[in-house]
Amino acid sequence: MRDQYGREIRYLRLSVTELCNLRCRYCMPETGVHKKRYEEMLTEDEMIAAVEAAAALGVTKLRITGGEPLVKRNIVSICARAARVPGIEELCLTTNGVRLPELAGTLREAGVSRVNLSLDTLDAAKYAHITRVGALADALAGLHAALEAGFARVKINTVLIGGFNDDEIEALSRLTLRYPVDVRFIELMPMVDGGAFDEAAFIPCDTVLARLPQATPVAPDGGVARLYRLPGAQGNIGLISPVSDHFCAACNRVRLTADGRLKPCLHAAGEIPLKGCTPEEMRERMRAAIWQKPACHAALSAREHSLAGRAMHQIGG
Repeated sequence: MRDQYGREIRYLRLSVTELCNLRCRYCMPETGVHKKRYEEMLTEDEMIAAVEAAAALGVTKLRITGGEPLVKRNIVSICARAARVPGIEELCLTTNGVRLPELAGTLREAGVSRVNLSLDTLDAAKYAHITRVGALADALAGLHAALEAGFARVKINTVLIGGFNDDEIEALSRLTLRYPVDVRFIELMPMVDGGAFDEAAFIPCDTVLARLPQATPVAPDGGVARLYRLPGAQGNIGLISPVSDHFCAACNRVRLTADGRLKPCLHAAGEIPLKGCTPEEMRERMRAAIWQKPACHAALSAREHSLAGRAMHQIGG
């Protein structure tokens, strides 16, 4: 289905939980998650009904997110059922990787074709700092488990933070030499809970190119990242710039939160409730939401925060 600006919406990001086993500083408050009542959250059946409604409107790609989706007890069942929905051609999952050593093979068998792993640093002390409770060794074990499970593609998502990990651009990029992975640098987004970061933390993705003069452009793969490759690399370097050079004109996605709110735009306040709807009502509300998808989000900067109205873990990373 196309929106009123001619963009074809083929991508749904479905958050299955607001809970997480880490406490990343750009994603959630230090106090952690305010756990909602079971009755407030989408059930597994409602999630699958929403995927079916989206597929009926032309969505072909589904990404499972959170919070951390792998803390969801029924995550394998959700993935297996979603993978069987007619029209869904690609099922992906974004995770911090901590639980992949025990779940990677099962998820692959359930129909997950690709995984993205969040990894912001290769320094153990810095990893513990940015996640508040995490251990780098667990994340790296998850990376190896993903590679061994044989997913079609493994991507590493790195939030680029000035004064924190911009000194690791080269080291993180060298992972593409060592492994068949893409490393994607994503600009820090000024979410509603982003007060812990000062203006210096918000640096543009072009900083990566300045540090990697040997990287050469490669053809896009249909996503929002600008792609480059180091000589001899097995994977690409991706640059995702929602702040310095937004890609709204090419946006092909909508998001569904774990409490059943459809967000046509990540950085807009608009939300359409789907929980409690019949399949037919879901489809019609999705249709209306897609048509009304904003042309562009408001300006983002260290002083201009997102209008999303939620922390990132409440939307879906």
